[in-house]
Amino acid sequence: MHVKAALLAPVLVLALSGCVHHPLRTGRTTAPTLTGDPSHPGATKGWVDTKLYFGLGPADQPDKGISEAEWRTFLDREVSPRFPDGLSVVDVYGQWQGKNQTTPERLRTKMLIIDYQDTAENRAKVDAIRAAWKQRTGDQSVMRVTQPADVSF
Repeated sequence: MHVKAALLAPVLVLALSGCVHHPLRTGRTTAPTLTGDPSHPGATKGWVDTKLYFGLGPADQPDKGISEAEWRTFLDREVSPRFPDGLSVVDVYGQWQGKNQTTPERLRTKMLIIDYQDTAENRAKVDAIRAAWKQRTGDQSVMRVTQPADVSF
């Protein structure tokens, strides 16, 4: 009885493996895509790609400045409610030379990337995020880079 069960398991695995759906093996040349979703259109017109740069603290002193937990709290409270459909955050190394400084500061930095339809409402949301950060940290600025974007999902 034990021998039959031991032989049955590999046979069952082989038999069931033929039932697995392999879309790339079916001859289809395209993958599924989102359609009809205004937040994730198949193609866009009038969208922009905005990058915001947030200084968290000295690069060589990770215990000073804004912690990862504090950053996530800011993201959850100020950013995600304004842009719930999607965003990206990248850790970057940055340098900043503020007013009346003779040398640049080396900073731990977060780059927030948001792609959205270019409307007055969305631009105001981005400005509100920047203002909230400056109020929270006392920073002089949050650098913003916005460019037209050809986006598809």
